[in-house]
Amino acid sequence: MQSLDIQGFSYEERQGLLPSLTSAFADCGGWILNRRTLSPTTVEFRVEIQLRAVIDLYASIISSGLELTRAGHLGFTHLCTCRKNLTTPADLGQIITIRLEISFLEDATLQSLFLSAGECA
Repeated sequence: MQSLDIQGFSYEERQGLLPSLTSAFADCGGWILNRRTLSPTTVEFRVEIQLRAVIDLYASIISSGLELTRAGHLGFTHLCTCRKNLTTPADLGQIITIRLEISFLEDATLQSLFLSAGECA
C-alpha cells in the first residue's frame, strides 16, 4: 500500500471548505480513516482511496478551493502517472493512503500590507 503526505492551505473559512472536502472524498469512493485538529488553524485528514480514483480525487480537491504545495502537486502527479501505466483491475484497485494537512490562513490583502509598511516608515 502506498502512502502520500500532502500539505495544503486555504483562505476560506473552515465551515465552507471542510464539508466540500468530505463530500469530495466520498464522491471518489474514498473513506476517512481519521480527522483531527492539530492546532486552531490546522486540520488533518487520513483518507484511503483506490488508485483508480486518484485523478477524480485530485480534481475534486483542487476544485474545492484548496491550494496544494508544490510537493503535493508532484505527489498527486506521480500517482496519476502510476495509474495511467497500470491496466489490470487488480493494479487499479490498490489502496492509497493520503494524509492531507490543511492550514487555514487569514486573508491579508496587499493593501493592508502596504498600509502597515507605510506606518513603519
